[in-house]
Amino acid sequence: MARKKKLSFYLVDDDPIVLDVMAKLLKDAGHAVTTSRKSAGIIGDIVRKKPDCVITDLMMPEVDGLQLCAAVRGHKALKQTKIVMVSAKAYDFDQRRSYDFGAHGFIRKPVNSETFVDKIHRIFDDHIDMRFWGVRGTLPVSGPKSLKYGGNTSCVTLEFPRQQFFVFDCGSGIKNLGDWLKAQHRKRMSFKIFISHPHWDHINAFPFFGPLYKQGNEVEVLGANQGDISMRKIVSAQMEGVYFPITLSEFASRVYFHDLEEETLEVDGITVKTKLLSHPGKALGYRVDYNGRAICYITDNEMFVETSDFYDPHYEKRLAEFVAGADALITDTTYTDEEYQTKEGWGHSCVSKVVNLADMAGVKTLYLFHHDPDQFDDEIDRKYETAVAMLKKRRSKTKCLAPREGQAFKI
Repeated sequence: MARKKKLSFYLVDDDPIVLDVMAKLLKDAGHAVTTSRKSAGIIGDIVRKKPDCVITDLMMPEVDGLQLCAAVRGHKALKQTKIVMVSAKAYDFDQRRSYDFGAHGFIRKPVNSETFVDKIHRIFDDHIDMRFWGVRGTLPVSGPKSLKYGGNTSCVTLEFPRQQFFVFDCGSGIKNLGDWLKAQHRKRMSFKIFISHPHWDHINAFPFFGPLYKQGNEVEVLGANQGDISMRKIVSAQMEGVYFPITLSEFASRVYFHDLEEETLEVDGITVKTKLLSHPGKALGYRVDYNGRAICYITDNEMFVETSDFYDPHYEKRLAEFVAGADALITDTTYTDEEYQTKEGWGHSCVSKVVNLADMAGVKTLYLFHHDPDQFDDEIDRKYETAVAMLKKRRSKTKCLAPREGQAFKI
């Protein structure tokens, strides 16, 4: 990933090989680099150079990374300087400790030449990487007519600068997510998997998520219980012997569960709000707020048309308040208005209702999501064109996109 702005880095590591590798990667990306194999007595030089970023090893003689971090964070002249820790230590405690001391990032050794610079850029940009792994609903679709948008069911990820990794739903797209992570040789990852509701297209690919079978990974599954059925039971029941040959006990990673209600919670330092949705059973929508930005994941959800006996203006008002001002609204847009006439009560929304919600709530970008399995690429194109035309007619400031499987956005 190339970056236009040239940055200055001060690298501190007593391992000359690692120091040379990091320096070369950053120089090749167009940045200026100063290196030091000693940590003691260098704070004066760091102050004189005022680098954009100090990248320091955690374990060093005389002055360790935490002490150097404290010295940098405590100097008035270095208030704008970011600090990134690199370490061969595999313990989560050391990563948490680094953040407690004021580090902006933590990268484990050995340094991955394919991802190192990208991680550094993410820390500087402070952006959220949002990626779609499956955009369809109900069941996967295959064949030449579904190549543009892909055929996998619901799965969206958010990755944050401090490596927090959120996964929304376990549709068939989560298999590709696991393969992608494996290709990047990622290790000792922590995932938060948010389940919207337990219909099959949102949970049945859970056991195909590769990181579950890797020791050292940690996976927390969060979602709404269904009365007397807990989130753990919902996921494990579909993996009982009659339905599936592998049980929860065979996962190598640490897996645990958290039942949610309509609430606000802090997850890895990020605010997550939940809202009960209009859908059969107990379904939750999610709003993620991070450093002045908001991403809303609202699927599956039915907004009844105004002529319906089930139209509920109070619910739609509360929903609009929930997604108000969001940078990204990923929401159920299963049907065209014409299709919805025969699908009322099926738990999904049509284009005009979604457009109205996004415009009324002042959403910056609307992402059409959860497409009906009977809709192929051409039909989704027309649904997207309809939404764009509706927003234009309303003179709305909301932008509309129809994301494709595998497509990534920076928020």
